[in-house]
Amino acid sequence: MKKILILCTGNSCRSQMAHGYLQHFAGNKALVYSAGIETHGVNPKAIAVMKGDAIDISHHTSNLIAEYLNIDFDFILTVCDNAKENCPVFPGNSKRLHFNFPDPAKAVGTEEAINEAFLAVRDSIKSYCQTFVKEQLNES
Repeated sequence: MKKILILCTGNSCRSQMAHGYLQHFAGNKALVYSAGIETHGVNPKAIAVMKGDAIDISHHTSNLIAEYLNIDFDFILTVCDNAKENCPVFPGNSKRLHFNFPDPAKAVGTEEAINEAFLAVRDSIKSYCQTFVKEQLNES
């Protein structure tokens, strides 16, 4: 079973959504963890948009990266530039992958515009996670 760590700045939106999707798509092929350089709590809007796609992340917690420094991860996925630039060195031979998703928590405007930003990022993360599982976890 592969061990995957998803990193973001605050472990509140992007990494939480990726955590939910990777857990869903990978099934028993992976143990999925998520963490942040800081912790901001799981964003209620992230929980809501994931629930809209039948993925429940309401039980997730916002964790600091330091909690996982002793785990030998197979993959470390950074989902924002800040996390990539500030990611500490992990032991072992983790494969590092990076994609900078926009932060939906920084969206401004009407409630509708903010919700659309969350949905757009969610859908991008979903697609990324599906591709990751297909390319990295499916047995050849």
